Amino acid sequence: MSIEVGSKLQGKVTGITNFGAFVEIGDSEKKTGLVHISEVADSYVKDINEHLKVGDEVTVKVINVEKDGKIGLSIKKAIDRPQREGRPQREGRPQRQQRPPRERAETFESKMNRFLKDSEDRLASLKKHTEGRRGGRGAKRG
Repeated sequence: MSIEVGSKLQGKVTGITNFGAFVEIGDSEKKTGLVHISEVADSYVKDINEHLKVGDEVTVKVINVEKDGKIGLSIKKAIDRPQREGRPQREGRPQRQQRPPRERAETFESKMNRFLKDSEDRLASLKKHTEGRRGGRGAKRG
């Protein structure tokens, strides 16, 4: 059985590292692939041990097979989810989160004007505070 990109397989976790989990796949000829920590769950995974243990049976999807024989696997992509309405999701790309609509779109010019005003206010405040510490303008050190 050759392992092809896109196929879903049953596997068994054989080892866990801080960067992912090794999963043994294949029926007749056993091969081991890596599920990177970013491919374990949809949410951020800080500690892989909270999600997987050695000996766990998992369903994985083959996401790449390198020329040197390394196999990249994903648990989160192996889960069937209903497609959202609208355009279909492209393979290998995460769906973007919908943002709530803004109340008022700010133009580049208004952002720039606000930035310049804030900068001038901060600079004036900084000058005021530093001049007071040095003894004011034109103060000579002696």
